Amino acid sequence: MWIFGYGSLIWKIDFPYEEKILGYIKGFDRRFYQLSTDHRGTPENPGRVVTLLPSNGDSKVYGVAYKIRDAEIQDVVDHLDYREKGGYEKTVLKFYPLSKDKQPFDITIYLGDHNNFNYGGPAELKEIAKQIVNSSGPSGPNIEYLFNLANSMRVFFPQVHDEHLFELEKHCLNLLNKETKNV
Repeated sequence: MWIFGYGSLIWKIDFPYEEKILGYIKGFDRRFYQLSTDHRGTPENPGRVVTLLPSNGDSKVYGVAYKIRDAEIQDVVDHLDYREKGGYEKTVLKFYPLSKDKQPFDITIYLGDHNNFNYGGPAELKEIAKQIVNSSGPSGPNIEYLFNLANSMRVFFPQVHDEHLFELEKHCLNLLNKETKNV
């Protein structure tokens, strides 16, 4: 079994795996449209985390594929089902490895579609940034999630410019700089 990480599963791997491959899936855009009421926010003050939206074009979402040992599949699935319980459902998509010596293969992905109970939907990036800067939950500050994802993308995929992610990061940095100047 292979699991695809496109959000915190890129940088917060808290499950055993035997192999890791960089690559992408096609036909989706990564967006901070999923509310987090259990990890990076609370029900009273939800944070924002990523989900994937179907795209009309040839867009790609880059991330990491993790191969799970057969003997550990059930434990890893149980763990990830709990971790991703905030509106995500498992589905299977085609994964395209960056390595030219590997063929595309099916991969399990946790996806929060627009019908799930925590779908926050689109908003102006400035509004999403305010929500991220001002939210925190049991897994820590929402801003930490954004910064870890942006940094991981730069490290693993320096050739990829994820406009939504990096523009949102700029808006959050501007807000934090304003807060620092007002102190």
